[in-house]
Amino acid sequence: MLKKTNRPKKVFISVDMEGVCGVIRWDEVSASQPEYGHFRKLMTQEANAAIQGALDAGAEQIFVRDAHGTACNLLPDELHERAILIRGWSGGPLMMMEGIDESFDAAIFVGYHARIGSENGILQHTITRRLYNVSLNGRPVPELGINAAIAGYFRVPVVFVSGDRAIIEQAKELLGMREYVTVKEGVGKAAKNIHPHLARKFIREGVRRALERFDQFDPYLPERPFRFTLDFVEEEAAIRTALIPGAKQTGPRTVEFVSAEWMEALRFFALATYLAHHIR
Repeated sequence: MLKKTNRPKKVFISVDMEGVCGVIRWDEVSASQPEYGHFRKLMTQEANAAIQGALDAGAEQIFVRDAHGTACNLLPDELHERAILIRGWSGGPLMMMEGIDESFDAAIFVGYHARIGSENGILQHTITRRLYNVSLNGRPVPELGINAAIAGYFRVPVVFVSGDRAIIEQAKELLGMREYVTVKEGVGKAAKNIHPHLARKFIREGVRRALERFDQFDPYLPERPFRFTLDFVEEEAAIRTALIPGAKQTGPRTVEFVSAEWMEALRFFALATYLAHHIR
């Protein structure tokens, strides 16, 4: 049997919180609430499981992007020492993928959740709860779709996703064959959760399997031109967003933006979601 030498050298891990095993309520993911401390620890443990899985597959460099809320959720002193942690928001367009570039071999998504409007989606939303739909090229997408396209822009494939059943089904529709781990399943506002120990075990094993064949997965990037359609909860958000050069208000709460360049489209999306989120 030939010894495999094509191992991933550099791996990017984006970690959100709503899709972490056990999390089902907004106060569990909010830094101002008493339950938050326990669940940020679970988030850190799932990140560590992914890191260990990457190491098991032979990864040499691992970067972890804290991608939830303040982007300061993962506990630095409890995160695996082999990982480089990216904390805080720079204000740049890469958002939940801050730090990724063409030098990475693979991207991994941990703790991800479904898009707004999903049946049985746990804590469903897309970037901000001020949006009730985000479409890219006419197709409703979760945050995973935007982030996979960012990775794809740098020719980096997403090889693994963990989260609730709703996001796993959406990821399969967008990305096709990858490694997936479902840690919980929504039942209305309730959820059926596996044990966190098992979630971490399955994440570690799934990441290892994914990275052992990372070169079999293609990067994801929608076809040009890139067309964002944003449907806002408040009309004011649409009016403000339409002030962005190139944006067009197509309905009372709907704004569209089209560009042949992905980074230009992404800059629009980042600014639009920022404006919506900061409406008082």
